[in-house]
Amino acid sequence: MFHIISNPNAGEGKKKKLQRRAIERFRALGQAFCVHETEKPGQAVHLARQLSEEGAGDLIVMGGDGTLHEVLNGMTNFEQCALGLIPAGTGNDFAAAAGIPTQPEAAVDLIVQSRPQYTEFMQLPGGVRGINAVGTGIDVEILRRCRSSRWLHGKFQYLISLILSLIRFRNYDLVARVNGKEQAYKTLIACVGNGYRIGGGIRMCPKAVLGDGLLDFVAVNDVKKSRILPAFVKLMQGRILEESFARFERCERIEVVSDRPFTVQVDGELYDGLPFVVEVVKDTLRMYRK
Repeated sequence: MFHIISNPNAGEGKKKKLQRRAIERFRALGQAFCVHETEKPGQAVHLARQLSEEGAGDLIVMGGDGTLHEVLNGMTNFEQCALGLIPAGTGNDFAAAAGIPTQPEAAVDLIVQSRPQYTEFMQLPGGVRGINAVGTGIDVEILRRCRSSRWLHGKFQYLISLILSLIRFRNYDLVARVNGKEQAYKTLIACVGNGYRIGGGIRMCPKAVLGDGLLDFVAVNDVKKSRILPAFVKLMQGRILEESFARFERCERIEVVSDRPFTVQVDGELYDGLPFVVEVVKDTLRMYRK
C-alpha cells in the first residue's frame, strides 16, 4: 500500500493535474494506494507520524521540498516505511539531487519498479530534520522577501528576491566548527548541502552527491561589494567554488555559531533561534530514488 500525502497548494495550481496523472499511473500499474490531502501547514507532519506508526505502507510525497520536509519530520517507523517523492512543487530541488523525474508517470514508475535505497538526511537539535539544505545568511533574507511578496510567484520570485537581497545584505559574523577546526567568517551565506541546489536550481553546493554519506559545507566569506555581480554570475552557473572567497569542506557534522541570534532555514522552512548544529544520519531512511 502506498500512502500519498498531497499538498494541494504546492506547485502554483498545477498540482491537481499532476496528481491526476500520478493516480492514473498507479492504477494502470495495479497498485493499491490512498490519497491524504493536507489542508493547512504542518498537517503533513502529523499525517506522516500517524501513518508511519501504523506501518501500513510506504509514504509518498506529492508536493515540493516543503511537503517533503514535513513528511520527513513526521516519520517514526523507518524500518517499516520507505519514502517516495512525486515532484509537484515550485523548485523541486531535492528531486533533482535524488534523480527523481519531474514527470509524474516516470516518478511513479521509479517508485513501483525499483527498491528504496538508504538515503542520508540531516539531524538538527530539537528533533528537526532536513533532507536538502540547511543555511543562514542571505538565503534567509531571500525567503523572507518571498514570503512577504504579494505579486511575484515561483522561481521568478526567488530570483528577484535574490537580487534585492544581494544589493542590501550585510555579512554575518559567524564561526564554523567542522572537521576538528574552527574558522571565523564574515559570510554572505553559510550552507550545508545534502542536495546540491536551492531556490529552484541555484547550485549552492555544486559538488554534493547524494549517497556519499557526507554533507557539503559552503561559505561565501567576506565578499566585497565590487565582487557581488561576478559572484552572482558564478553562483547561477554552479561555479561559486571557483571564487577565492568561497570556502568548501565535506563533513559529517558541523556547528555554526554567532554572538547574535540568527534564523536558520531548513529545506526552505525558517526556524528562529534553532542552533545551527547539523549531523548526517545514514542507514536509516530508505527512499525511492536513482
